[in-house]
Amino acid sequence: MKNPRVIFAGTPEFALVALSALVDSGVAPVAVLTQPDRPAGRGKRVTASAVKRYAEEHGIAVMQPVTLRDDGVVAQLRALEPDVMIVAAYGLILPQNVLDIPSRGCLNVHASVLPRWRGAAPIQAAILAGDESSGVSLMSMTKGLDCGPVFTAEPLTIAPDETAGSLHDRLAKLGGELLAANLQDILDEKIVAVAQDASAATYAGKINKADARLDWTLSAVELERRVRAYNPVPGAFCIAPVDKNAGSLRIKCWSARSVADTGAVPGTVVSSGPDGIVVACASGALCLLELQLPGRRRVRAREFADQLDLSGRVLS
Repeated sequence: MKNPRVIFAGTPEFALVALSALVDSGVAPVAVLTQPDRPAGRGKRVTASAVKRYAEEHGIAVMQPVTLRDDGVVAQLRALEPDVMIVAAYGLILPQNVLDIPSRGCLNVHASVLPRWRGAAPIQAAILAGDESSGVSLMSMTKGLDCGPVFTAEPLTIAPDETAGSLHDRLAKLGGELLAANLQDILDEKIVAVAQDASAATYAGKINKADARLDWTLSAVELERRVRAYNPVPGAFCIAPVDKNAGSLRIKCWSARSVADTGAVPGTVVSSGPDGIVVACASGALCLLELQLPGRRRVRAREFADQLDLSGRVLS
């Protein structure tokens, strides 16, 4: 199919990479769907999405509906007469009447090798589970959650020290490349989508800030994964007692590694030195390498120990 009419639906940086790859391949969308501008950052300034900024810079029409369950929005999409809608981390559910609009259907760029990790947070889920690999799937969208047949998928090895941030960037790049390389063949029906094995499906739910709290009754291996999975968002944290007057402090941990068991009560800071702050866990211990006090910048353990001595304290 030459010169396909494409609607692109996406919002954050992951989607931006796919959109950019699409445009660079010579396929300019007739319109972009992205989430409405929202407050972001410390100042809570109303900010446009990465996809919107790119689209405006490249003269692509932008639509920002609050919901797709609006007859007026559906009529606008239908009037564009798209051949395909490409969806990447959009953030809104596509109802069946929207899925039915493009003549060649809707194509999703998903950050896992389906059916592993359907859902909202596949990148974090893969790290939390200790998966050795992740990847990207190009999937035909159906009404269910990431359960449509898959056109193609490309795996990617997860490094031992991988954070969600670094894995996100590598998967975004892979997703853009996979989309650009396969879109024409998909539209020309040279690639046939294969149904997923539903019995092998796993699910990655939305992340809450509370999920990032370090639970010292878990193993050090699990907590190390938690630190990596929630870096950069929302950031793993623990609560440290300070004194009777100051109460406690919420401390973020950006880097850690599991070390040998200390035999101490879980949560106890066994040692605090230039090589890290060692905290006892249910099994093993977690050596905190990079930390951050409220209102301060991230620092290595050596500098953090000068800001706050945690030796002997019990974290929660």
